[in-house]
Amino acid sequence: MYSEHFSTEETEKKFQDLKKISEDSVIKCLQKNHWNAKDFDILISPTAQNHLEAMAQKAKKLTQKRFGKVMQLFIPMYLSNECFNSCTYCGFSMEHNYTRTTLTKDEILSEGRILKEKGFQHILLLTGEAPGTVGTPYIAEAIRLLTPLFPSIGIEVQPLSEKDYKHIITMGADNLTLYQETYHTETYKKIHKKGKKRNFNFRLNSVDAGGKAGFYRITIGALLGLYHWQYDAIALRDHLVYLSKRYWQTKFGVSFPRIQKMGGDFTPEHHTSDKDFAQLILAFRLCFPDTPITLSTRESSQLRDKLIHLGITTMSAESHTEPGGYSGKKSTQQFEISDTRSITEIKSLLTREGFEPVMKDWDRL
Repeated sequence: MYSEHFSTEETEKKFQDLKKISEDSVIKCLQKNHWNAKDFDILISPTAQNHLEAMAQKAKKLTQKRFGKVMQLFIPMYLSNECFNSCTYCGFSMEHNYTRTTLTKDEILSEGRILKEKGFQHILLLTGEAPGTVGTPYIAEAIRLLTPLFPSIGIEVQPLSEKDYKHIITMGADNLTLYQETYHTETYKKIHKKGKKRNFNFRLNSVDAGGKAGFYRITIGALLGLYHWQYDAIALRDHLVYLSKRYWQTKFGVSFPRIQKMGGDFTPEHHTSDKDFAQLILAFRLCFPDTPITLSTRESSQLRDKLIHLGITTMSAESHTEPGGYSGKKSTQQFEISDTRSITEIKSLLTREGFEPVMKDWDRL
């Protein structure tokens, strides 16, 4: 399990060492034609931020070489906003006083049919963390209902056991998304006040459980703004290297959403600028040339239009973050989205920019 390999102290030392990286080291690194995980620290260093244009040109060429000009599109589908955790940054946190919503079987099918009609083939199912209400049986039933409509179904739910993940896969899911939120243990404890999510190592090791269960795709990431972005980037890099070696039959991807407005009064302590965000994407693309990178509708349309050229391979579109949002059901959202364009508008934008929008790249056998 990864908790046996991870150390906050070692990661913090690597983070502090970024300040020592020289201009000469960055220039020599960018003169190379191939990069690996060992180059990552150089490329996310403060010094490297003066060389983003050179990094962008190389990342653009590398992305086209490995992925072509193809952009995979998917949509999130929230099943419930019930949650038994108290997390300072989340609109679903249990202390927020509003009526909670969990979709019925009929409502799940209604939402699914609407998304199918829009042309989506890949969906990601999300819930709050309420095992008694939206645990494995509920999630498995939702997948069973939606499998006839969609060739690819993913989940982003509470961490589960290997046994539960295997059951989920048997029901028709093929991919898992699980963010550690932040890899900084003290910050993690401070922002997760109550509930099972407070257990740092259980969440960390649940990605191992997903790998052992046999998911075809797993996406990991950090929620930028909770701690220093470079610290979490280093930890995410190390986690990705470990997983890729241990579960080599699984295709791993990364995503790094930035905190957006939500219910409550949480303010991120560690701002991640657009420039920081772009640097992080570029570093991952150069050092992990075959790794999918996902960009969510948390980001503005203007920024997303620029970032698609820098190494992004997967995008969400036309998202709602509340259960029943696509059919007009009134419920509370997890956070506000920034890019509100329709799937038609997104596809038109991608086509104008020379990309091929792909709605389906997966079929069950």
